[in-house]
Amino acid sequence: MIARSITRTAPAAVPITTVVTSTLAVQTPGRGFSDLTREVDAFLRDISAKEGAVTVFIRHTSASLTIQENADPTVLRDLTSALARLAPENAGWVHDTEGPDDMPAHIKTMLSAVSLQVPVQDGRMLLGTWQAIYLIEHRARPHRREVVLQFIGAV
Repeated sequence: MIARSITRTAPAAVPITTVVTSTLAVQTPGRGFSDLTREVDAFLRDISAKEGAVTVFIRHTSASLTIQENADPTVLRDLTSALARLAPENAGWVHDTEGPDDMPAHIKTMLSAVSLQVPVQDGRMLLGTWQAIYLIEHRARPHRREVVLQFIGAV
């Protein structure tokens, strides 16, 4: 089916003059979602970003990233439940070196994302009204996670 009405703004070109990278250290409380949106916003403000894109990359295989609903916390609870059903701990996984939550955590990471890219305009991420950037901790116990932020564009 074709949409009845589609509009597009005029293209805007900005020369890429800057690449800036920083790493967030995030102490997670254990399984669940940690909102990183404010930290990414602060990074963009600190570097005086104007136009470009910010990439968010997690350096782990048992935690991941997503852009999701930020208004109703029951969405995050339901997503946690859905991931638990998709990769339960008691499914007889062969890989259990680090405990029964290790292999399910790897599967959940594979089903979500380890890298996100968000356009930046006038120094702000172009997220939708109800969107936020989350780190998803898939392991039961707390972990220290590293998230790389990289802005490419003009400052």
